Amino acid sequence: MTQVNHRCAVLGKPIAHSLSPVLHNAAYRALGLDDWHYDRHEVGEEDLAGFLAGLDPTWAGLSLTMPLKKTIQPYGVPSNLWARELKVANTAVFDWADVLAGRAANPSVKLYNTDVVGIQLAFDHATQQAGVTVAQLREGRALVIGNGNTATSAVAACTVMPEVGHITVAARHPDRNPALEPLARRFLRRDHALDVVALDDRDALLAAFASADVVINTIPGHAADPVADLLAERGAVQPGSRLLDVVYDPRPTALMQAWRARGGLAIGGEEMLLYQALIQVLLMTGVWDGDPPSDADGRLLNTTTDDDRIEIAMRHALEEAL
Repeated sequence: MTQVNHRCAVLGKPIAHSLSPVLHNAAYRALGLDDWHYDRHEVGEEDLAGFLAGLDPTWAGLSLTMPLKKTIQPYGVPSNLWARELKVANTAVFDWADVLAGRAANPSVKLYNTDVVGIQLAFDHATQQAGVTVAQLREGRALVIGNGNTATSAVAACTVMPEVGHITVAARHPDRNPALEPLARRFLRRDHALDVVALDDRDALLAAFASADVVINTIPGHAADPVADLLAERGAVQPGSRLLDVVYDPRPTALMQAWRARGGLAIGGEEMLLYQALIQVLLMTGVWDGDPPSDADGRLLNTTTDDDRIEIAMRHALEEAL
């Protein structure tokens, strides 16, 4: 058995359902990194400090999921655009050089948000596969369902889609996460770039569905099933409109099925899962040291390495696991 010299893992609570080990270990095999291994550990907010204190220099990086994306903030330095702007990080990369040289007791930790790029890439891939042409006019509308941490990343992703000029957030608790409006206003560079409606306001939700070019559902599990029922009963969607449901169990979700029945393009959460993990692998293994290249509007210019074998291997492993 090959000795493990480089360790990574996903932390969260609960964590047993996570498919991150499937994705990361497939990437290591594709890269020929035989002494790398990725695992999962159930770690809650109160456990994080102790877990970090017990790491040794074999540890290269961590993925953070609920409830740790904000809890990790005091332990590292935000090192890409969205980790800095959103103060939400799903990735930590360790540098042990000073520890090994006797200059420090703890490693330096770089924090990244790969969820935003993961959402962008999920839309880009599905749009290309479907042959959909997207106007680059910032005249379109987006709908984000939910207003938690994942919704924050979803709003950020919408602000760098050149077809989106206005965002509606539909939330069970509209008064929560007031940072979403200034985020949208800043990056869309216009007033009234975002409005918030109550998720139980059926007429407002139906109107948002009917006008949206892009929809992202961020509420977990079956919580969006009543929304799917409403769409199936009374809803309408624009031809060519695209839905990303971040849920990947069940697959497809009820909302995805209702969206497709209305003629829209529906993207499963496994696509976001794959692409945010791909960026994590490139960061943790040192292939990249920050955000992928993008243009002045935030559109990605080069989203993988020159060899696409990593993405292919990860996609194959994910399909086998689902």
